Amino acid sequence: MMGHDQDSKGEDSHSQMDNLVLNDHHRQPSHSSFNGAFQSPLSPPPEISTTAIDVSPAESPTPTRSSLNSFLEPPSYADAMFRSFDADADVAGEINGHDRSSSLSLDSEYIYISVSDPEKVPEASNSLVPGSGSYYTYLITTRTNLPEFGGTEFSVKRRFREVVTLSERLAEAFRGYFIPLRPDKSIMESQMMQTNDFVEQRRVAIEKYLKKLSAHPVIRNSDEFKVFLQVEGKLPLVKTTDVASRMLDGVVKLPGQLMGESTVATEEVVQPARSGRDLFRLFKELRQAVSNDWGGVKPTVVEEDKEFLEKKERLNDLEVQLSNVSQQAETLVKAQQDIGETMGELGLVFVKMTKFEFEEAIYECQRTRAADMKNMATAAVKASRLYRELNSQTVKHLDKLHDYLGMMLAVDNAFTDRSNALLTVQTLVSELSSLELRVEKLEVASSKIFGGDSSRMRKIEELKEAIKATEDAKCCAVKEYERIKENNRSELARLDKERRADFLSMLKGFVVNQAGFAEKMANVWEKVADETKGYVNDVS
Repeated sequence: MMGHDQDSKGEDSHSQMDNLVLNDHHRQPSHSSFNGAFQSPLSPPPEISTTAIDVSPAESPTPTRSSLNSFLEPPSYADAMFRSFDADADVAGEINGHDRSSSLSLDSEYIYISVSDPEKVPEASNSLVPGSGSYYTYLITTRTNLPEFGGTEFSVKRRFREVVTLSERLAEAFRGYFIPLRPDKSIMESQMMQTNDFVEQRRVAIEKYLKKLSAHPVIRNSDEFKVFLQVEGKLPLVKTTDVASRMLDGVVKLPGQLMGESTVATEEVVQPARSGRDLFRLFKELRQAVSNDWGGVKPTVVEEDKEFLEKKERLNDLEVQLSNVSQQAETLVKAQQDIGETMGELGLVFVKMTKFEFEEAIYECQRTRAADMKNMATAAVKASRLYRELNSQTVKHLDKLHDYLGMMLAVDNAFTDRSNALLTVQTLVSELSSLELRVEKLEVASSKIFGGDSSRMRKIEELKEAIKATEDAKCCAVKEYERIKENNRSELARLDKERRADFLSMLKGFVVNQAGFAEKMANVWEKVADETKGYVNDVS
């Protein structure tokens, strides 16, 4: 019963604060959540504001220039620093996906992508599951001055399935690059799609994903990305074969491969064996991986780039630190939200006490004290609002930590591409050695028979053809491995450069906003202190 009563009281107080109005001409928009990792504790609190209590002019002090209607007059520091800083950062981040306020100019290259207007489209389906017979399309609008696009503004409608296709095609074509991760596809999507919240969250996620792709210097100029943004109608990109179909193809080819009827195709070694299309190759690479980890023989081809290995280790440490910092940022945001709500609650109870004092007042001094208490209540509500606005700015700036945590997953995928390519090279080298050894043994055995052994000679010719095909495949695999290594190298340099700029912008924005809002709050309480300093004289 006690817990129920407390919940009821909490709901009543929130509803009362929601009904209060405060004359404030400097309100700022709130950011709803800290994406992904910071989502749950950062939902914006209810609007906290207060009305002037009904008091006759004779009973209340004469308002001054620094009273209710002008309490948020920004101090010089806030005007000069954090307002202009946030405006610049918003423009830069909106256009290019990174905080580049210092480098943005009217002549700089830009690409701006927006996703809007979700539209439900019916789709023929025999399923009895509600919502499975329809899907949503999103209007994707692009504005750019990049000459590679051949235009300045264009719009297309895309469904989420086409976003998945784009992601898969980019993963195949740009191995070794730090490709931003696409939004997840929900298992219960058909049911969840019936809710407006899910559709809006997906719209925001798609827009953020496309902006990240547009910020990548290589991917934004790719044919796949330009086709996705420009070509109207059904996406003309070749859809990647699903896993089940690839596995079926692998099963069909497996008997012939076991009988030695086929070899590794050179065009297939540029893609990882884990795709499942070639089960025989998959088994051989798994055997090679086990031999690398547990065998006593060192592979002939190993990762020898010490600088890369050191950077990889540092990035692993960075990921741990980012995780720790993001958790503390979440704690900070939750604490600022709590103190803002608590301050608003304090203002509300002072409002109630003020009304009580005015209703019960007999002497003029009681009315004066009630008027001062009203100023205290108003200041508490103002401070609550400032905490809420500060929190929205904190979320905005520290959200960069979550973005880089997601980037670490993209880095891991790129390094996995490199490991898979190296494993392919190691497997082909081992297979080549095995084939050459078999030829050598057959030649020795055939030489002991006068006139030679025709069956052995035929087998030797077949093995030599297999050796040639394997040599070609190895050369192709080595080129792919070197290409991925170069992609890793360029991406690591880009990551270092962008991380320095992004973190500097993040820290600058965080510190400047903390200082600016602290000054605003100090001014609010300083005004109350100035109005109540008469009590000190009375006591003395």
